[in-house]
Amino acid sequence: MEERRRLGDAGRNKSMVDQLQRYGIFSSKRVAEVMEKVDRGLFVPDDTPPYIDSPMTIGYNATISAPHMHAMCLHLLQDHLLPGMHALDVGSGTGYLTACFSLMVGPEGRAVGVEHIPELASFSISNIKKSEAASYLEKGSLSIHVGDGRQGWPEFAPYDAIHVGAAAKEIPQQLIDQLKPGGRMVIPVGEIFQDLKVIDKNLDGTISVRNETAVRYVPLTSRDAQLRGR
Repeated sequence: MEERRRLGDAGRNKSMVDQLQRYGIFSSKRVAEVMEKVDRGLFVPDDTPPYIDSPMTIGYNATISAPHMHAMCLHLLQDHLLPGMHALDVGSGTGYLTACFSLMVGPEGRAVGVEHIPELASFSISNIKKSEAASYLEKGSLSIHVGDGRQGWPEFAPYDAIHVGAAAKEIPQQLIDQLKPGGRMVIPVGEIFQDLKVIDKNLDGTISVRNETAVRYVPLTSRDAQLRGR
């Protein structure tokens, strides 16, 4: 029974990915492959429908982004998620996107998740252990840390790719500093009205910024402010 359920979930996960491709959210074969391997159903709370294209609450006034946003961010970052590269996931939540990053950069690369809610960090580790990325966690090329993501995670910087899963009032300088020349960051910026910004650090250290699309994310804030719902 458990094996039939697992295979059924894999089929629904693949259908979700196929639908996102049909809708033109992304066209990358690499993104499709990694989203098919990392079953979103393993990364949402129980009794939550994982395969519909909608954000889901995960407790602690946090959400897991809708699948189309994950697909879009993976597509935007794919050239900076090649084997051997370093990737940082700020506000890693349930661990889904960090797991995707780890498969894309491979065991010779490094995928780092930073989450300031300890319970979510623990939840994400248990989710990853059930996923295709479990071996990367065991080997240490994937790691989840409890901390203020606005400060990044300097230990493994510089990063080729940085994803921020909550909306900043302004782009944190610490994250720009930890972005490798030639690297890219995807971050929602704004308060009531937000834009998903694509930030490229040029080889000379200068920054290029463009808006990708209008979005709506929970705010990138302190742990206490988040728990108060502010």
